[in-house]
Amino acid sequence: MTPSIPSARPVLRARRTIPGPPHDPIKARLLRLYRDLLRRHGPQHWWPGRSAFEIAVGAILTQHTAWTSAARAVAALRSRRLLAPARLAAVPEAELAGVIRAAGTYRLKARRLHAFTTWLLARFGGRFEGLRRAPLSALRRELLTVSGLGPETVDAILLYAAHRPVFVADAYTRRFLAAHGLLSADAGYEDARAFLEAHLPSDPALFNEFHALLVAAGKHARRTDVTGARSRAGS
Repeated sequence: MTPSIPSARPVLRARRTIPGPPHDPIKARLLRLYRDLLRRHGPQHWWPGRSAFEIAVGAILTQHTAWTSAARAVAALRSRRLLAPARLAAVPEAELAGVIRAAGTYRLKARRLHAFTTWLLARFGGRFEGLRRAPLSALRRELLTVSGLGPETVDAILLYAAHRPVFVADAYTRRFLAAHGLLSADAGYEDARAFLEAHLPSDPALFNEFHALLVAAGKHARRTDVTGARSRAGS
């Protein structure tokens, strides 16, 4: 995922004072790695979107596909003025699938968008203020019961759309932590999430920028590996 629309979220700068002193060596090391990544890659402006609902829709549409494809589907929804919960929920599933075809597995994602939107309308009247105020652990468990929403998607919605302190411990994050000897290579999603949330200040802006930087670093490393392999093949 490589978002291109600037987010309205405030950027966490390299010189910003991180809440609380680093009382343990793991916390200190994670914050050093964060600052190194920020100096190297710069602020990432995640997640792109003009509203919290649009960000949540994007998190669902980007499941198992590149962000560029998901972004085309988001743009198609925007052009039809469907990026509002009540409007999207009123669209028949088959019609919605045609609109989001660019995102791939569009019939499945149409069902998932309907499931999330129906839940949001029933639970909070379609408003994200409720997601920002509800007890976090119980809210996360409830969202995980919505059809088609796994931990990574739920945490992306909570962090980027609702600004809750939940770390998105995706494959890029786990590979980075393993490469730096902070977690084993076979650590699962929940283990990585719990590790980061235990050792970092509970700051959504920090989690936002740190996760985005981990994705940027992972993509840069992958491009470097591909370029190197092509150079070796051509020599």
